[in-house]
Amino acid sequence: MINTIEWIDKKVKIIDQTKLPDGLEYIYCQDVNTLREAICSLKVRGAPALGIAAALGLVLGIQNSSADDYPTFKEEMKKVIDLLASSRPTAVNLFHSLKRMADCAEKNKLKKIEEIKDILEEEALKIIEEDKLCNRRIGKNGASLINDGETILTHCNAGALATADYGTALGIIYTAKEEGKRIKVYTDETRPLLQGARLTAWELLQEGIETVLICDNMAGEVMRQGRIDKVIVGADRVAANGDVANKIGTYSLAVLAKENMIPFYVACPFSSIDLSLLDGKAIPIEQRDVSEVKEILGKRTAPRGVDAYNPAFDITQAKYITGIITERGICEPPYQESLRK
Repeated sequence: MINTIEWIDKKVKIIDQTKLPDGLEYIYCQDVNTLREAICSLKVRGAPALGIAAALGLVLGIQNSSADDYPTFKEEMKKVIDLLASSRPTAVNLFHSLKRMADCAEKNKLKKIEEIKDILEEEALKIIEEDKLCNRRIGKNGASLINDGETILTHCNAGALATADYGTALGIIYTAKEEGKRIKVYTDETRPLLQGARLTAWELLQEGIETVLICDNMAGEVMRQGRIDKVIVGADRVAANGDVANKIGTYSLAVLAKENMIPFYVACPFSSIDLSLLDGKAIPIEQRDVSEVKEILGKRTAPRGVDAYNPAFDITQAKYITGIITERGICEPPYQESLRK
């Protein structure tokens, strides 16, 4: 399994996902501004991976601090946190990690600054190891829902490229394969940035899993033809009532799945669940540059002067979701009760 994000020699090593599938290239981020740019430009992406990037980014941002007292150090740390928090608004994992790191520093504020730096580095590495374990547990829980010979439809990329290990939605598929189940996957291309075509299809082929790529607008017909047994997607944030924010196009899939009586599952770590938000209306939706809609891989496909709209995520209402698969178990409706439990 590939390593999407690592901490090596005081630098953050990431796969440049904008280069896939043509080439596997790595970037070494030596400062927080370089890492933030990598987050904004989707060189590193996926909710769990963004949480890891945020934690490592804080370590990058404070590792050269010359502060000799905690109040000064805390002020420097806050500037780094604010910088990283402004990168991408939807994935709650990023904010959870930043809060966890800030809380960790606060708990150790009586120690020497150099000790606090070391403790924060250790905390970031813990987040990576916890994500790896989380991926495996999600995979195990979700694989129990998959039968031998089934065909799964997925959207965007919720695999190893989005996490520290197996992935969430794809981790379930990898686990099912390891259990000896024959699995076939239909992958939505995922416009406008083609994460399904560029990333998920690439990952699945690396793992020897039978994969069929389709355009996003083919999903309904593929379902109508009876080719799909289940839909499994990832999530960037889940509200307390079970509403889910995920890559744009997920909502359409969920409605189509319900119309065709196909189970629709969401796979995510519990860190993606935001119990402070009552429903999906409160989840902030990232608006990205409209050039992504007007172009495909840098080639203009729209007439000059045309307007465009580019929300990066949509909200799938809980009523369309069969179950939410986490490392702690599989939550079922009513989600207000099962998620809190």
